[in-house]
Amino acid sequence: MTTKTRSKTYRPGRIRERNREIILAAAEQEFAQHGFRGATIQDIAERAELPKSNVLYYFSNKKEIYGAMFDDILSRWNAVFTSVAPEDDPATALTAFIRTKVELSRTHPLASRLFAMEIIQGAPFLMNHLRGTMRDWVRGRATVIQQWIDEGRMAQVDPVQLIFLIWSSTQHYADFQVQILMVENKAEYEKQDFDHAADFLTSVILRGCGLDIPT
Repeated sequence: MTTKTRSKTYRPGRIRERNREIILAAAEQEFAQHGFRGATIQDIAERAELPKSNVLYYFSNKKEIYGAMFDDILSRWNAVFTSVAPEDDPATALTAFIRTKVELSRTHPLASRLFAMEIIQGAPFLMNHLRGTMRDWVRGRATVIQQWIDEGRMAQVDPVQLIFLIWSSTQHYADFQVQILMVENKAEYEKQDFDHAADFLTSVILRGCGLDIPT
């Protein structure tokens, strides 16, 4: 077997990455259904269709899985805005952030609900993350927004409150799904519902920031 062939058929790094993704996806389901105390590593392993020993190879205990799951969720939510720089166009950057967050409420609603439940309970497992990584992320992104404001490229708004607004308004469609469906007399969401929500939020938030909607 040639080296070139081996590179196509045997990629241990990709296998480890894929197994980790499978475990964390299963963990989202288990923690959402049973909570932290009710979920077990055995249940997560069975849902992931992996031996329990494989799960323990990647994560030493349930608390580590729980923390890694939230790291994955928060990274997924904020990725599109993490790389934004002062030289970028504010309307384009904020539009991408809003639309990505709405789409994630559609594709990963359990992640949003898990985060909401953790925060409502006082963030017993996320407190260090909130005080460290998340606080630093918000401050860094607020600095970029403030530079846009100082340069006259958008209206005078509170950058931190703007981030809070985008988080809360986009996650609303996942966290309060039952309420929305009942009020709108729908049995379930459709893709067009999220497209409409993304259009609405983009219009309201950008106009509130003194920005035109990108065409």
